[in-house]
Amino acid sequence: MPILPTSIDPLSETFIANRRAMLDKLDRLAALQRQALLGGGERYVERHHRRGKLLPRERIELLVDSDSPFLELSPYAAAETEYEVGASLVTGIGVVSGTQCLILANDPTVRGGAINPYSLAKMLRAYQISIENRLPLIYLVESGGADLPRQAEIFVPGGAMFRNLTRSSGRRVPTIALVFGNSTAGGAYLPGLSDYVVMVRNRAKVFLGGPPLVKMATGEDANDEELGGAEMHATLSGLADYMALDEPDAIRLGRRIVARLAWRKLGPGPSAAPCEPRYDPDELLGIPSADMKVPFPIREVISRVVDDSEFDEFKPLYGANLVTGWARIHGYDLGILANDQGVLFSEESQKAAQFIQLANKIDLPLLFVQNVTGYMVGRQYEQRGIIKHGSMMVNAVSNSSVPHLTLQVGGSYGAGNYGMSGRAYEPRFLFLWPNAKTAVMGPEQLAGTLSIVAREAAAAAKKPFDEEADAQRRRAVEEKIERESLAPFTSGRLFDDGIIDPRDSRTVLGIALCVVHSNEVRGAREFGVFRM
Repeated sequence: MPILPTSIDPLSETFIANRRAMLDKLDRLAALQRQALLGGGERYVERHHRRGKLLPRERIELLVDSDSPFLELSPYAAAETEYEVGASLVTGIGVVSGTQCLILANDPTVRGGAINPYSLAKMLRAYQISIENRLPLIYLVESGGADLPRQAEIFVPGGAMFRNLTRSSGRRVPTIALVFGNSTAGGAYLPGLSDYVVMVRNRAKVFLGGPPLVKMATGEDANDEELGGAEMHATLSGLADYMALDEPDAIRLGRRIVARLAWRKLGPGPSAAPCEPRYDPDELLGIPSADMKVPFPIREVISRVVDDSEFDEFKPLYGANLVTGWARIHGYDLGILANDQGVLFSEESQKAAQFIQLANKIDLPLLFVQNVTGYMVGRQYEQRGIIKHGSMMVNAVSNSSVPHLTLQVGGSYGAGNYGMSGRAYEPRFLFLWPNAKTAVMGPEQLAGTLSIVAREAAAAAKKPFDEEADAQRRRAVEEKIERESLAPFTSGRLFDDGIIDPRDSRTVLGIALCVVHSNEVRGAREFGVFRM
C-alpha cells in the first residue's frame, strides 16, 4: 500500500505550542487518575490493607497474564460529580490464561463498593462490551449493594445487571464470579447468576438478608457465616463451586477456570504481521491544534497509528474534507474515515456512505477518526441537498453491522457526531484524546443563536431589548457549554470508554481490534432507503 508522507516539523513554534497544550491537558488527567487510584482515600485504603485484603487493581494485576496489557475502561467515570472518580468500580480488558476477558472489580474502599448511578452505568457498559464482542466476563466481587439514598435512580434500571448476566450465559459467553467479601441483598444474585463461582473462606458473605434483617423479619438469630459464608455455600447451599483459602488462591482458581474454557475466537486473525509506523507516535502530541478553531492535517495522525504508515486512500480527489481508505493496525485490516477540515459537505456525505457500504461487503471493521464541526449550513448547501446527503451518511452508519471503533481527536459537534459514529450509534469502542470537545455546537455559536432568538422575540413583542442582560446571559451560556463539552465532563458521564494519551492510540486500537474479532465480523446485507 502507498506510504503516507509527512511534513511535520517538531521544532516549529506551532508544534511546540500544540505539544505544550496537550501535555497540560494530560497533567490534568493525571490528577484525576490519582484520585481514581486512591479510591475512598488513604484512610480506607490503609484499613483495607490492614485487613489483609488487596485493592481492586492489585487483584486484577494478579489475575491477568504476566506482562500482558490491561486496557482500563471508563477510568474517569463520575468525574466532576458528587461521587469519587472511578465510580467505585474498575472495568477493563485483560488476558487471563491466554484468553481476552472483560474484567470488573468493585472498589470496597469507596463506600464499601456501593453501586451508585455512575457505577451502574459503568457496569452495564462493561456487560454490553462483553456480550457484543463475545468476551468471557470475570467479576471480582466485594460490594455492599446499592447506594440506598440513590435507590430511586438505581433500582429500576439496575435489574439489567441480572438480565445481562443471564443473557451472556444464554449466548454461551462464560461468566465467572470471584467473591472476596460482601455480596449482599440484590448483589447476591451476581454470583447466583454466574456460570462459575469462587468464594474466599472466612471473607465472602453472600446472602439476601443479613443478621439484622433476618432477626427483624423472622425473629431468627443467625450469624454472617451461617447465612452466607463461603464454607456454608460450598458445603450446604451449593452456590459456591470452589472455596478459596485466601485472595491469591481465589485468583488462581479463576485463572484455572478460564484455562479450561478452551475459548476460541470467531473472527479472523491478523492478515499480516504487525509493523510499527514509520513516524514517531510521540509527535501526536504536537499535531492537534491548541486552538480548536484551527484545523490540523488528519493524515499526519493516521500515519502515526497504522502499520508501516501505509494507507490506501479511497476517492482521494472527491470530498476532500473526509479522508477514507484502507489500512492495517497491528496486522488487522480495516477501513478508516477521518475528518480533515472539520465540516462535512454533500460530497463527503456521499463518499462516506459508499465507503461504509464497501467495508460491509467485505466484512471489514471501520475506524472513525472524529474532528468534525457538523454538516454545512446555508442557502446554497440546503438547495444542493445537504439534509438528503447527510441523512444518507447517517443511514449507512446506522445500518452498518461491521464493528465500529471511534477515536475522537478534536471536536465532535452537531449531527457530525452522529454521522461519524458517536456514542448513540453504538460503536464497539469510543475513545477520546484529552483535547476532545463534544456538544451540539460551539459555545459561541450556541450562545449567539439564543441571543438572536431572544432579540427577535423582543422585537416581535415590541419590547426593548436589554443589551447588558443579554451579554451576561451569553457569557454564562458560553462558560456552561464550554465546561460541559470538555473531555473530563463527558467521560465522567460515560459518553465514551475513556480518555487516552494520543501516544497510546495505536496500542489501544490494536487491543480493541483484537477484541472485536472475538466475535464474528459480518457486514450488513441491507441498508435503509437512500434518498437520491
